[in-house]
Amino acid sequence: MTDTETIQILNGAIILALGALMSILQNLPLVSTHFFLIVSTGYPLWGGIAFIVSGVLSVIAGKKPTKEWIERSFGMNIASTTIALVGLVFLSVNLAVNNPSLKNCQSFQPPDLCIYKEASSNGLVSIMLILTLLELCTASSISVKWCKANCSPLRKAIFSSLNSVESRMPPNESKSETKKIQS
Repeated sequence: MTDTETIQILNGAIILALGALMSILQNLPLVSTHFFLIVSTGYPLWGGIAFIVSGVLSVIAGKKPTKEWIERSFGMNIASTTIALVGLVFLSVNLAVNNPSLKNCQSFQPPDLCIYKEASSNGLVSIMLILTLLELCTASSISVKWCKANCSPLRKAIFSSLNSVESRMPPNESKSETKKIQS
């Protein structure tokens, strides 16, 4: 198991654990309903699971490098990249919404509780944001490496087929038809 697979699996596990902690904190009686907006999106659950699955598939593809396992790993890393992008948006919105809502806290609850809520909310969401950014970098780098290694033969096949089509065309048609095909 390489470092990237380990990072993906641990990222997923930590995001799941943070999501569980936020869910528990969300249900405390003194906490407002929008304390952790991210919990209501479900991102800690489906994001964490996707990152763990992506890491596990990468481990399996490394141990059994068959075409099917490698393609599954590649597909899941693309999905993890997309999920991480969506998670970054959700987490950023959560941070933006938390600040104004916590400012209103002081009029309804003791100031010490409000300071604790603001610090814990922004801290936990920020940690999850950093981990999501790490997952985005990890999954996208794995996808790029895979594509560089496996898309080169595909590009060569496409260009060789274009060249063979061009060589069979009459001389005055080959340039204009090649431009149309490449566009």
